[in-house]
Amino acid sequence: MNNDKKLEIATFANGCFWCTEAVFQQLKGVEKVVSGYSGGHVENPTYEQVCNKNTGHAECLQIEYDPAKISFDELLEVFWETHDPTTLNRQGNDIGPQYRSVIFYHNEEQKEKAEKYKTALNESHVFNSPIVTVIEPFKVFYPAENYHADYYKNHPTQSYCYYIIKPKLDKLKKVFASKLKIPAEL
Repeated sequence: MNNDKKLEIATFANGCFWCTEAVFQQLKGVEKVVSGYSGGHVENPTYEQVCNKNTGHAECLQIEYDPAKISFDELLEVFWETHDPTTLNRQGNDIGPQYRSVIFYHNEEQKEKAEKYKTALNESHVFNSPIVTVIEPFKVFYPAENYHADYYKNHPTQSYCYYIIKPKLDKLKKVFASKLKIPAEL
């Protein structure tokens, strides 16, 4: 990595991190995406603990990005477009508090932008139901176990990847083609 770049961090929870990691990895200006857990009360949780729904954590991503190439606003646009922010503790067949929609802001500017975007979407009735995404301060991020990293890249023919993740990537390619690193890769 070029040390001259000033990278920033965004932390989003918007469903299964296998899905969301595959989406954000494709974006120009995104340097690193790490799946993990945030928003709970248990230190260093395991995947099994989070799946048991009693740690308070959400599956999330910590995204390192170059703001000279992609803005926080653009990341928010992809965040809102690639999941259903109107379902509480659910994304498709993935059900539980670990799949809730959260923006963990790192500074006041991120908080203001996230709140402004959420308000605009609610007021314009883009979605048929109110947005339930929570916007809360970032506290701590725990990286997920190594076997979760690059899950889609490593298992593209696994049925969850093929039937759940691939359609999200197809939509990403269609809606955000100009923001992708290598469109043919999808």
